[in-house]
Amino acid sequence: MAALQQGLTLFFSLLVEAIPFLLLGVLFSSILLLWVEPEQLLKILPRHPLGGAVAGAVLGCLLPVCECGNVPVARRLLTQGIPASVAVGFLLGAPTINPIVIWSTWVAFRDQPLMVWGRVGLTLLVAVVVGWVFSVQKDLRPFLQPAVAQVMPPPMNQPQREPMLAGVPTGNFFALSGGKALPLETTGWNASRLLSRRGRWQMVWVNALTELRELGGVLILGTAVAAAIQVFTPREVILGLGQGPVTSVVAMLVLGTVVSICSTVDAFFALSFAGSFTAGALLAFLVFGPMVDLKGVSLLLTVFRPRAVLYLFLLAGLLTFVLTLAMNLYL
Repeated sequence: MAALQQGLTLFFSLLVEAIPFLLLGVLFSSILLLWVEPEQLLKILPRHPLGGAVAGAVLGCLLPVCECGNVPVARRLLTQGIPASVAVGFLLGAPTINPIVIWSTWVAFRDQPLMVWGRVGLTLLVAVVVGWVFSVQKDLRPFLQPAVAQVMPPPMNQPQREPMLAGVPTGNFFALSGGKALPLETTGWNASRLLSRRGRWQMVWVNALTELRELGGVLILGTAVAAAIQVFTPREVILGLGQGPVTSVVAMLVLGTVVSICSTVDAFFALSFAGSFTAGALLAFLVFGPMVDLKGVSLLLTVFRPRAVLYLFLLAGLLTFVLTLAMNLYL
């Protein structure tokens, strides 16, 4: 009974800390996804592979979407002719390199600035390197699903503004439950209503509620898992995994993938392990989790072929492992 009471106390404390950031995240994401058209950024984004990867990784500051919303936006960018380095950099960097996630990480680890800036720096490095590697493939279409590849302009051509395939959405995307993405054109609102202020705020409200319903469930599940692990797992097992420089990183890499908690609130999840795991392991969770999680696989597979998704996961995972292991060993 005492263990159950302790678990409930930990569960509710984590949940109360995290919910405000989740609410802020889905609201801000919905507003910007409606009012900021991704193609407006085409003229200012660099075409050089390295510069494009950096620009894509920091694009989350303008389009702060979590890992549930970055895939539809990345698909939109690809179909508009954005270079692979920009799209992949955005895909990996946007869930973390944005004001909401940085703020929530600071609130959770306000007395550990290394965790905040380490998360930002390592995420930026991994996103840029992987985006740069993908830029070696000049024509990304062989790595993409046929429906996406058919609407991409040929390499070196100017991005096309008009859709080439009716089956692929060309407007802004809204994340729906069940791993789906809904384009504005299919929502049922006509163009005149979409242009009205009231219609736009209705779209924001609908999307925010939809994301909140999906992400709220994941948050509750992830918080429950964190509390249960802390309370019911024998302390010696946790300490045995958490204090080893290698085993702690591997354990948190796996946990970040399986738990699939939203990047807006995952810092509070990681905080519950702060006394048991090394700093490098916590950073491995905070860096790799938003890039690769089980709930995002279905969305990624709507854009990339399975082998490309595998390359993405392996590259990001290997880089995160090496960097965070080096932190454990040398810091």
